[in-house]
Amino acid sequence: MPRLTRIYTRKGDDGTTGLGGGQRVPKDAARVAAYGTVDELNAALGVAVAHGLVPRLAEVLPTIQNELFHLGSDLCFLEADKATFKLPQIETRHVSALERVIDELNDVVGPLENFILPGGAPGAAHLHVARTVCRRAERDAIALAREEPVGPFVIAYLNRLSDALFVMARYENRIRGVAEPVWQSRL
Repeated sequence: MPRLTRIYTRKGDDGTTGLGGGQRVPKDAARVAAYGTVDELNAALGVAVAHGLVPRLAEVLPTIQNELFHLGSDLCFLEADKATFKLPQIETRHVSALERVIDELNDVVGPLENFILPGGAPGAAHLHVARTVCRRAERDAIALAREEPVGPFVIAYLNRLSDALFVMARYENRIRGVAEPVWQSRL
């Protein structure tokens, strides 16, 4: 575990930051953008949890938040450095766990019969915000993967997580008895 005795180092004042392996890169590098968006996603999930969610979601989201730290670790190290450093990474088991949650919650909410608007209960609205941040994290990871290798399960995890967050928002509305806002295509 890292131990931070000082929060500021002044090393980033030149517009660079350090990767996990020690390399200095520009703060707007694709890799930094990808793990920065994952951090933003984690913060959005923290807001959703802090505002209060139904028990099943309050149970599962802290695990996902921890996995997002794994994902950030996965992204802040170059693939070549992963053989040297022992670090948490996203694995196929994490993707499979998300699929199980999606299936479980989808059995409760049922099939989607209309496009829905983000909203409903406050927790559902927060989950929709997190879903959109997750989609951006996925796009950032894909852009990074075009430039250099990323962990083999990074993109699949983000793809599944955005689906899970969509179903979680629907589940939050269903359990709270709040109707899903439906897109009115003829307005």
